[in-house]
Amino acid sequence: MARLVLMLACAPLSVAQSSQLLTAVPPAKITVHRNEALEVRVTVQVKNGYHINSNKPNEDHLIPLRLKWEPGPLTAGEVVFPKPEERNYSFSQKPVSVFTGDVQVTTSFKVDAAAPAGPGIALGKLRYQACSEDTCYRPAVLEIRLPYQVE
Repeated sequence: MARLVLMLACAPLSVAQSSQLLTAVPPAKITVHRNEALEVRVTVQVKNGYHINSNKPNEDHLIPLRLKWEPGPLTAGEVVFPKPEERNYSFSQKPVSVFTGDVQVTTSFKVDAAAPAGPGIALGKLRYQACSEDTCYRPAVLEIRLPYQVE
């Protein structure tokens, strides 16, 4: 099976999808084939002066970062986040695992053998909690729309 890696930072025709504090830039469109395995790298940009809590499970009272893809012709497998930073904040007595700036999130997909030919959109939901230096905001969800073409 072919393995394809897509770098979203290099996709000039991309349309940003954003919330107030986060932006996700999916590729303009990816072309896939039935039974193909591929990896898609999404760049999530965190607004300057803010951070998002990492996906580490044992942080006290913090909502971890999660990306889940809805079922469809592209079946999501493993979602991989980069290594988070450990930072000290006034609201926590111990360092907190966070992401700042550009965060590269990679998802492995498998294209269904019976995927219909033509265009489609894989829908992902990125659940996150954003914070500033002294305030954490309510958890939120950023929808990520990944356009594809099955050939």
